[in-house]
Amino acid sequence: MVKSIKQEIQLRKSYLNEATISSIYFGGGTPSILNKEEIESIIKTIYHHFTIDTNAEITLECNPDDLDKKMLTDLKEVGINRLSIGIQSFDDDDLKFMNRSHNAKEALDCIHLAKEVGFNNITIDLIYGLPSQSNEKWKQNLKQMLALDIQHFSAYALTVEPKTALKHLIDKKKVIPLDDTITVDHFNTLTQIATENNFIHYEISNFGKEGFFSNHNTAYWQNQHYLGVGPSAHSFNGKSRQWNVSNNKKYIEKVNSHNGYFEVEELSNAQQYNEYIFTALRTMWGVELDYIKTQFGSEAQQYFKKQVINWTNQGKIKQQNNNYTLTKKGKLYADAIASDLFIV
Repeated sequence: MVKSIKQEIQLRKSYLNEATISSIYFGGGTPSILNKEEIESIIKTIYHHFTIDTNAEITLECNPDDLDKKMLTDLKEVGINRLSIGIQSFDDDDLKFMNRSHNAKEALDCIHLAKEVGFNNITIDLIYGLPSQSNEKWKQNLKQMLALDIQHFSAYALTVEPKTALKHLIDKKKVIPLDDTITVDHFNTLTQIATENNFIHYEISNFGKEGFFSNHNTAYWQNQHYLGVGPSAHSFNGKSRQWNVSNNKKYIEKVNSHNGYFEVEELSNAQQYNEYIFTALRTMWGVELDYIKTQFGSEAQQYFKKQVINWTNQGKIKQQNNNYTLTKKGKLYADAIASDLFIV
């Protein structure tokens, strides 16, 4: 697999038109299963075929139970300078419900250990809106996170996907999903506590201290181009999207034969506009009228101006000159608002 990923990096070296790379991200699975030599060889291959910014953010996703002192030291030595740790919760009952393999103590220990080894750019994931999760319990999760003095975190509301164990349990009435009003209380608690503690809410699910916004997340939400390598990886160059085959065996075979390991979708002007609206609206930078006109034309700009009036009148979008951003109230309806602004 590692050999094939390195092969794909070489094959795709022209995809980003020689742009300087500001973010390298090991994620979308469990990259911490790789050893030091494997991670180092992938990083070296990237540096060989791309121009990398001297201050590039190099992130690795990991789980608390993956991290011991040796692993953390190895990651630091090969150039990983940011950790994204899948904490999800600091409460043992929550972790058991989510079927996580770590416990609350391991969650705390791994962050302390990472800081001891020298990592000063750490982000964690948290989940709210869990069944039986009171607002007070959610507050305690946030307070525990704040006590760790980390620089960035992401917080996501629990979503129930079709054909999952959770959906089955809900259908059988074995789990009672949280009432939406309580989930909204969780979100409001989240934004209030984050603001009071100098976290900037720069994207609906992402919070960072000044100077610690994720390069990786920010690039995605600002509609910048990216290259993904490995099974199931997605890439975007502004005009098209492409995605690799998901099956590991097929990926390895097809990459090594240089034959059809990804599919491509060319994006129409309307689709490109929709992509921009969906991503930009979720951020504190918002949607720019001038950008719409320059990138997608006057008709798209006029369409947006017409559609957005309803949401500004409802107080869910605020306008400042030619810039439109979601209000606190609007953030609760982000997907519905974006879809209403889409060209269909």
